[in-house]
Amino acid sequence: MLTSRQLFLKHQAQTSDFPLMMEIEKAEGVYMYGANGEKYLDLISGIGVSNVGHRHPHVLKAIQEQLDKYLHLMVYGEFVQTPQVKLAEALSKTLPENLSISYFVNSGSEAVEGAMKLAKKYTGRTELISCHNAYHGSTQGSWSLTGSENFKRAYRPLLPDVNHIWFNSFEDLERITTRTAAVFVETVQGEAGLRTSENNWLQAVRERCTQTGTLLVLDEIQCGFGRTGTFWAFEQFGIVPDILLCAKGMGGGMPIGAFIASEEIMGVFKSNPILGHMTTFGGHPVSCAASLATLEVIQQENLLAGVASKAELFKEKLQHPAIKQIRNCGLMMAAEMESFEILKPVIDQAILDGVLTDWFLFCDNSMRIAPPLTISETEIKAACEIILNAINKVLQ
Repeated sequence: MLTSRQLFLKHQAQTSDFPLMMEIEKAEGVYMYGANGEKYLDLISGIGVSNVGHRHPHVLKAIQEQLDKYLHLMVYGEFVQTPQVKLAEALSKTLPENLSISYFVNSGSEAVEGAMKLAKKYTGRTELISCHNAYHGSTQGSWSLTGSENFKRAYRPLLPDVNHIWFNSFEDLERITTRTAAVFVETVQGEAGLRTSENNWLQAVRERCTQTGTLLVLDEIQCGFGRTGTFWAFEQFGIVPDILLCAKGMGGGMPIGAFIASEEIMGVFKSNPILGHMTTFGGHPVSCAASLATLEVIQQENLLAGVASKAELFKEKLQHPAIKQIRNCGLMMAAEMESFEILKPVIDQAILDGVLTDWFLFCDNSMRIAPPLTISETEIKAACEIILNAINKVLQ
């Protein structure tokens, strides 16, 4: 009989020639447990997903209660389903008044796709602009917005009339014109290796979009749901988007995404033609129940209050000549090293020693650190010690 590892390689589609090949049997809190008794402290939260930790009891309870009621009933937007309604209301209470209507989907890529259609329909324009080194998803449309030609080249032609500007470039803002339907920007650039707005650049983007009648779409798929220390990252930059995207940490480990806008903007999907955007499984009741529970955990356990101090503790403890710089926005962090050739062996050694971390798609010399917001100071110190020891082992 073949082992699970052998079956994984034999029957499951692969995304690289070097998957991590970790076999996990259980996960709880900030830890994952391997098939042979291994214990890993998770510093990447499934790439920004497990903001409240793995299998949080409140999330599990909400899932179980919904399982006992119903699963899928009908395609999105036809039936009044309590989990969807309650989640939409709860999200609206965290947001400014113009962001009151949520459209639920299954993932971040789907949220991006929905927002692309919405922006074109509402404005009647065709051009879309995003940033170089941005990551917005892997479907045909969202891949068109993603800002790395190295990753996109093999899949062209992609969508026409998609252009790119440089994050933090004021000069490039002139490229946003009255023919631009929307500008898609990550409030905090993730796969670029943690880049934040400098010199009020995001405010300038907001002003330029307002001047030209262009919709500003903020992608908070990685940085939303408390990751940066505020519930939404845009709260720290003095701006409000026209459309907001979320997913990942939204679901407490369950698949869900959303694009959120005003009633006026979202209303264009209802006519000319009707059913302007459709999804079968979007807003699945179990995922919506898990998402609402996740939101409640963040608020009731006051997780936002600890983000800044925990990030500072990481920065204090991760002191080593091999670490050139630590960039962060809350617990969304990047520890920069000299090169991928140094970083990758450190990541591999840390995994062997019991800490899971990773690198960034468009910044492969920086270590990704984005643990569950529930991580304790003791766990942070232990993780940092293992990382420092891993660096020393690699460089000795």
